[in-house]
Amino acid sequence: MIKIGFCDDDLSVLNALRVLLDRYRVERNREIDYTAFRSPLDLLAEIERGSRFDILILDVLMPGENGIDAAAEIRNYDSDVKIIFLTSSPEFAVQSYTVGAYFYQLKPIWEESFCRLMDSVLAACEKEQAGSLILRCKSGITRVDLKQLEYCEVIHRTLFLHLASGRVLESIGSLDELCSQLEPYGNFLRPHRSYLINLEYVQNLSARAITMSCLTEIPIPRGKYNEIKNAFLEYAFQNRQVMV
Repeated sequence: MIKIGFCDDDLSVLNALRVLLDRYRVERNREIDYTAFRSPLDLLAEIERGSRFDILILDVLMPGENGIDAAAEIRNYDSDVKIIFLTSSPEFAVQSYTVGAYFYQLKPIWEESFCRLMDSVLAACEKEQAGSLILRCKSGITRVDLKQLEYCEVIHRTLFLHLASGRVLESIGSLDELCSQLEPYGNFLRPHRSYLINLEYVQNLSARAITMSCLTEIPIPRGKYNEIKNAFLEYAFQNRQVMV
């Protein structure tokens, strides 16, 4: 289910967007849920309460706070949401991309161009969702690219996700639940009750520890070396990474 939020102080624009989205999801047979907001402050309050959207369609010029300023605040909570700006003037186009805008759509909105835009942004969302994980982190709701997740450790009830970039994300949760979510991908292994690793980033394997690409050493519990070694070699052979 794709969630879309749109915000415009002009009720006629909101109604037009409702009509366009209703037609689009019927014609394309897409599961889309949308929520309309007449004020960016209402939208921000909803996001602060924990709501998450895949796509936001924001008017640029609104009373109280313009769409670009609202988008900058939204980025503090969600760095991945696709933001599309609506405006009758191109003067804010450059500024819009400073907040990571996906697109800058000039009004009036024609159905044909709207459908092309929705096809494009939905394809981008689905491509990201296929290999990513949504987490509620201290920095806000964050989409984690699983290719970049090197390993995860749990301390008490806090998950620390170490990315290949060196960035560390903190999230409250269960490592058991995370392992269950990532099991279908085939490249994640739990060698220790406190760690989950991405086999793609294993640099060295010894009887005592797994050395990751970042040089962090993950301890191997006594008696588990052969099991971990076999899992790693099976993954390596499947991905043609082993030369005999």
